Amino acid sequence: MSLLATEILTPRYELAWYPWAVQYFFMIAISYSALLMTLPGMVFGREKFMPLARLALLVAVTCTLVGPVALLADLHQPARFWHFYANPAPWSWMSIGAFLLPPYVLLTVLYAYFSWRPALMEKGSQSQGWDASLARLLCLGAWKTPRLAVIVTGLLAAALAFGIMVYTGAEIAIIRARPLWNTPWLPVMFVLTGLISAAGLVMLLNRLMTGGDASVNRQGLKIILVAIVAAAAVASIWLVQGLTGFSPSVQSALESVRYNPDWAAIAFWALAAGVVLFLSVVVLLRAPAWQRWAWLVALLAIHMGWAFRWMVLMEVQTVAKNTAGYYNLVVEAGSYGLMGIIGTFGLWLAVLLIIDILVPWRDTKIASGTTH
Repeated sequence: MSLLATEILTPRYELAWYPWAVQYFFMIAISYSALLMTLPGMVFGREKFMPLARLALLVAVTCTLVGPVALLADLHQPARFWHFYANPAPWSWMSIGAFLLPPYVLLTVLYAYFSWRPALMEKGSQSQGWDASLARLLCLGAWKTPRLAVIVTGLLAAALAFGIMVYTGAEIAIIRARPLWNTPWLPVMFVLTGLISAAGLVMLLNRLMTGGDASVNRQGLKIILVAIVAAAAVASIWLVQGLTGFSPSVQSALESVRYNPDWAAIAFWALAAGVVLFLSVVVLLRAPAWQRWAWLVALLAIHMGWAFRWMVLMEVQTVAKNTAGYYNLVVEAGSYGLMGIIGTFGLWLAVLLIIDILVPWRDTKIASGTTH
């Protein structure tokens, strides 16, 4: 009897997800979260939520327009996007997302258009200059804006938003080769951290673009509080499932990073940032006079949502799938690295400024019946 040793060499694969993907998942999560924040004011006619709804709609539209650009860039060869439609695969979450995203973008833009059109008509009729002429052109005539159009497009966009929530989480959570991804709690965490970032971005723009409406800060802080508590509960359940062996996938995920100091630092950061955010929100809600500093909490909230996606999409890929050990993640300066990240945020800022210049979104009001 002889003993033979077989050496197995496994190649090191290139990253499947690039920083462009982080930008897309971040933008689209803010998009659907902000869209849902508009519903109480815009669709259901609650006047006290209108200041929040105005800013949330601006956030939703800008992120909806920019997010898919980052997604196309992450396809490596963006011109191949039509393959999703020429070769549909209903068993693939990515293919399902390809059919959900275009109507979601269209309905979100239409929802904003019908919501903003009365203010555009008023601007076109009461002022002169190129911007007033452009406002009249964008109105596409003098017809009345049906209140029903705002309600229908808003609700349909919200329905598709839930589909976007499911597909963006599921297309990662189903990957069994990555135990750190393979958990049904991942889509839930994407939604909760998206709400945190969306509320933070609304509060930041509230400080920068409207002078700091107290009601917007208060409502945004409440959204963050609920979301951060829910996220803490989900993270605790996930951890208990792994430590007790209730979920073999989660147990395997914990084992894969158990002795890695970098992942220990990530865990410490996540815990510390969550605690600081929670305590800050509680303090600001109990001391309204301090809410002038809400924009600092907003920055932390935005950072948490983005960093969570970076950790999930990029850092997890440093854990070797077929061998022990870890890969080094190097973010290059080119379009697939740092410049891509900066460029996406730059594009978002450009879209925000263009809309702010051309659209009187601050004058949006709840309409009853029909609006001029």
